[in-house]
Amino acid sequence: MNYSLLHVVHLLAAIAFIGTLFFEVIILAKVKPQLASGAVAELEQALGRRTRTVLHWVVLLVYGAGFGLAWYHRQALVDPFASSFATLLSLKIVLAVSLFFSFGLVAMLLRSGRMSPSLYRKLHWAVLAQMLGIVLLAKGMFYIHW
Repeated sequence: MNYSLLHVVHLLAAIAFIGTLFFEVIILAKVKPQLASGAVAELEQALGRRTRTVLHWVVLLVYGAGFGLAWYHRQALVDPFASSFATLLSLKIVLAVSLFFSFGLVAMLLRSGRMSPSLYRKLHWAVLAQMLGIVLLAKGMFYIHW
């Protein structure tokens, strides 16, 4: 697969990934208190099922394309401090790996029943912050030079 196609797939999947979390954290969190408790539970179950189904594919695309892009830039990654691009790309990869583990933690806590609403909100905000950091690093790779 050529670089341009990988880049577009990566960007579109990242938009879907971040957009989903943005919707949950910024929009849905403020709508839930306005709904009846039964409606909130029904909405959370329906959205949760659909989100999990879609996000599995989105995560596969964003990380799969990310691996392809990293392979394309493998020479820069050999020495991550040799250039601003390599440093920012390395930081982006570290943040992407931490994001993957954060989502794994959320999944484990949900399955084990140890997730509280407060912890859920905090973890979602933390994951959103990681995603925004990745976006800023991705843009910075091409515009920040030292």
